[in-house]
Amino acid sequence: MSEELMRGSAVSYPREALLRAVRSVAEELGKPLPEGMAFELERPRHEGQGDRSASAAMQLSKAFSMPPRTLAARIVGRLSEDGSGFFDKIEVAGPGFINFFLSKKWFASVADEVLSMGNRYGSSELGGGRKVQVEFVSANPTGPLHIGHGRGAAVGDVVAGILAFTGWNVEREYYINDAGLQMDILGRSAQARYFELAGRPELAPFPENGYKGAYIRDLARTVLEREGDRFLAEPPSESLPWFKRYAGDVILGRIKEDLGRFGVRFDVWFSEATLYERDLVRQAMEDLKRRDFAFESDGALWFKTTDFEDDKDRVLIRNSGAPTYFASDIAYHRDKFVTRGFDRVIDVWGADHHGYIPRMKAGVEAIGKSADDLDVLLIQLVNLMRDGHPVAMSTRSGEFVTLEEVLDEVGVDATRFFFLMRRSDSQLDFDLDLAKKQSSDNPVYYVQYAHARICSVVREWTARGGSADRLGSDGVPIPESLFEDEAARGLADCLALFPREVENASRDLAPQMLTAYAGLLAGAFHSFYNTNRILGEAGEVELGRLKLANAVRIVLHTCLSLLGVSAPERM
Repeated sequence: MSEELMRGSAVSYPREALLRAVRSVAEELGKPLPEGMAFELERPRHEGQGDRSASAAMQLSKAFSMPPRTLAARIVGRLSEDGSGFFDKIEVAGPGFINFFLSKKWFASVADEVLSMGNRYGSSELGGGRKVQVEFVSANPTGPLHIGHGRGAAVGDVVAGILAFTGWNVEREYYINDAGLQMDILGRSAQARYFELAGRPELAPFPENGYKGAYIRDLARTVLEREGDRFLAEPPSESLPWFKRYAGDVILGRIKEDLGRFGVRFDVWFSEATLYERDLVRQAMEDLKRRDFAFESDGALWFKTTDFEDDKDRVLIRNSGAPTYFASDIAYHRDKFVTRGFDRVIDVWGADHHGYIPRMKAGVEAIGKSADDLDVLLIQLVNLMRDGHPVAMSTRSGEFVTLEEVLDEVGVDATRFFFLMRRSDSQLDFDLDLAKKQSSDNPVYYVQYAHARICSVVREWTARGGSADRLGSDGVPIPESLFEDEAARGLADCLALFPREVENASRDLAPQMLTAYAGLLAGAFHSFYNTNRILGEAGEVELGRLKLANAVRIVLHTCLSLLGVSAPERM
């Protein structure tokens, strides 16, 4: 975390103190600090090595022309002049590690910092207000959302939330693939089922590659009930546009309902068809030709992907005049970057699009942006499990498990949390039985129960006459003596992790870091609660432990909110 963002913070103070000491030694020796070198404090793996450890001396040994242990001793000498009271001792260990032993004052200050900042704790200005678009789900409006779409929805939504929490100006977008062949097939499928239900299947035979799901038949049945047989009196070619539009609108409406239930909102629903209505595809192709990234050959327009280390050039406009998906995708991203002015774009795609990433990055470069301005998150498959075995749930579509069915069985909170427990590009086994368990075996229940347990303790305390206002930042610090207890120290230390975990999740676009952190913090609280009585202790101890617990509640609530999971007060 940058020194500028967290100056004055107890959480970041050990690292800031190290940076000051290193700079002081560098000035004394007349040596410049290597550009871009980071000096991080890590948690040692073994007891007796302190609460934090730094390898700065070993990193700088060559640049400073000094043995690591000798340099470490000089840095520790500067650190020993620190007057914060946050260090019990600092020592040199091994080949040149600098080990920090943090004081009770530091642990108490961390908890007080959480209470002071409230739900802003962990936030930052990492993004600097830069504009970023997160485009996710973007399923064709040709059928219900399946569980793969659901995982992508959870990932995209949480990535957007984390970015906003860390200072980015975020816009969420759904790209509606409402142009092209798949929409024609949808219209023909719905039309064929309508004529079939009306007793005239010969008027519009079902297309060979049509959508066979039961939802198409349900849709056609609704059309027949509402419109009657009016389409029987005209040629099928005349009613096809109506079926295409109606089916797409109905399915998109259901998609919006599912996403709303799942807690996912979008700022923009962008229609692919508008790329053609606004002539953006042609304009983008002309721009590529002006930039000498496109050429005509054999009646087709080609993109010079070989200029970007692709194995062959790719077709943009076929010799029939029909644009490829690549052409519309370039036009779409040109609209994002050039017209709408996003500094960064994040696309969330299915894992089967892996090979398309280099091509799309090449397209972004060709419109004048850096390939690094586009990030692509891949969503791997989800395997539903029951009793340790893969299962197939009965579905209305008969083709795939829908997001709606999973939500019906395990609820929104468990579905979102489980979708987010692994890296999005790794395959996920979703244990339906575990997701429904009300026990500590269930990761989301375990975290939510920690929050509810703290709320219960606070309710009992206020019922005895305590004031909830005293549990915030009321000017009365948490007693340092509380942190003679190992569980209390571990709990405060876990609170101190949160800003760094959020920043790492933002930098790496990795929501799974927050589900892991939530479990870690919940575990630290349960350990503290089981070894430290809160209510009924002497006044200063009782209030101090209540404040520490309330700091945990704040961070749990913030973390769960970022994950789009509820933080219940009763369970």
